[in-house]
Amino acid sequence: MLLDKRPALEEKFKILEGQLSDPEIMTNNRRYAKIAREHRDLSNVLEVFDRYSSLLENIEEDEAILMGDDDELKEIVKEELDGLKDDQVKLEEELKVLLIPKDPADQGAAILEIRAGTGGDEAALFASDLMRMYLRYAENNAWKHEIITLNELGSGGTKEAIIQINGEEAYGRLKFESGVHRVQRIPQTESSGRIHTSAATVAVLPEAEEVDIEINTSDLRIDTFRASGAGGQHVNKTESAIRITHLPTGLVVSCQDESSQHKNKDKAMKVLRARLLAEERDKQNSEVAALRKTLVSTGDRSAKIRTYNYPQGRVTDHRINLTLYRLEEITNGDLSELHEKLVAAEMVNRLEEI
Repeated sequence: MLLDKRPALEEKFKILEGQLSDPEIMTNNRRYAKIAREHRDLSNVLEVFDRYSSLLENIEEDEAILMGDDDELKEIVKEELDGLKDDQVKLEEELKVLLIPKDPADQGAAILEIRAGTGGDEAALFASDLMRMYLRYAENNAWKHEIITLNELGSGGTKEAIIQINGEEAYGRLKFESGVHRVQRIPQTESSGRIHTSAATVAVLPEAEEVDIEINTSDLRIDTFRASGAGGQHVNKTESAIRITHLPTGLVVSCQDESSQHKNKDKAMKVLRARLLAEERDKQNSEVAALRKTLVSTGDRSAKIRTYNYPQGRVTDHRINLTLYRLEEITNGDLSELHEKLVAAEMVNRLEEI
């Protein structure tokens, strides 16, 4: 019964209230904000429980009247009871959604990695288009961004881009973008006007704090080298670029966009922590993901998730069989409708699991 879940939630709510008045937590802005957000969300859940409890009491009272002898009152109550029963169904559905365990990472920042796939220069140009789409989406949501790594080609395309997106629910919305994105269009360099298909991969990782992932310095090999490509006066003059190898896993992260070696190291460590956290989360979620019916949020980066067809002006998300004839708006950063549909599909899957 849904009401059986309330005592545990009330107990957790009291614990969170105590933590919000803890001086040690109050001086840690990031931790305090996280607890305050959880406290607010739980307060909303308990408020719905209050409405649900009150509704059940009203239903019980009306049903008792129906068992009595007052025929006139029975007629009044019978009509009222139908409406109360409808409200009961709606509130129960609302509570089921609210009780779905939330991923704490959904509320925070995201590390977005975009890489050109098959298709040569056209794939690199498509990767540039995807990067522009996500930066526009970030602007639409008043999120800030920081480019960690940008490897551009002479053709104007992007071989690789790693961007940090900072903003409330950035990861929770962008996580649906992980996977292979495919484009079908006539390349700018194609004289015969034939439609080509190329691809780019997107990986969206939750930002990891130092408390989330502990990295031993003895597990790292740090190499410095001279930056290459566009980079101003420091190119090929100072060894400001950094390459960090995490020896236990073999993960390699490099950064050369800053003129300062220290800044490049900080950025590379940020990406390394995010990748290590993603690997750990993948291990924890693998059993759950295997049970799910769709790839909506399993993080399977090898799965083809979306096709952008320019001749027909359509975008198709293959995970939920959704086609929208709004290619121009979507590639200009209007991902809201896509994400609403993906969130809805994910909710249906989670409710079925419950």
